[in-house]
Amino acid sequence: MRLILIRHGETPSNVAGALDTARPGAPLTPLGHRQAEALPAVLTTVRIAAIHASPLVRTQLTAAPLATARGLDVAISEGLEEIAAGSLEMHTAEESIEAYADTVAAWIAGDLAARMPGAEDGHEFVGRYDDAVRDLADGHPADATLVAVSHGAAIRTFASRHGGPRDQRLRNTGAVVLDGRPGAWEVTGWSGDPLGGPHLADDAAVDPTGEPDPD
Repeated sequence: MRLILIRHGETPSNVAGALDTARPGAPLTPLGHRQAEALPAVLTTVRIAAIHASPLVRTQLTAAPLATARGLDVAISEGLEEIAAGSLEMHTAEESIEAYADTVAAWIAGDLAARMPGAEDGHEFVGRYDDAVRDLADGHPADATLVAVSHGAAIRTFASRHGGPRDQRLRNTGAVVLDGRPGAWEVTGWSGDPLGGPHLADDAAVDPTGEPDPD
């Protein structure tokens, strides 16, 4: 089975450097829509069995052009949402961004006991994201290719537990490819730039620490 995890398109919160993780979340910017609209042409040779998105608006808007092109519905999957910012929600201050990034970095390094201020710890995140991936894979044949549009920090953390790099950038509509099956995934591809090409990247959408956006 192949799982393609795609980060959503750019949002106003990305541009502002805000920790936007709560529902329903921000919509896409004009650039975000262009990033989403580029996906069908890039994935034209990929036979996709199902397209999923998180409960946040930005992932559903990103998935929509690809779903329309393939004649598929976008399935909304609980558990694919971003790592919750908790008490840091919508903060833009450098110290808040660093606190969020440091917690995510701790999880990626294996310290799942670390807790996001006012929100989930690493064990809780891993549990709900693993469950979401298992649920979306359920019922599909072993050779199916599934697409899920999710969020930057969540994808990077999940991928790091399956052989992915610990410090790789993932811009809006960048993607990670995993092969295997639930419980036994292996990262086999990483596109840090937008799937439509680096010309669709916007370096303004980078937080003050220089790390990839958390949402």
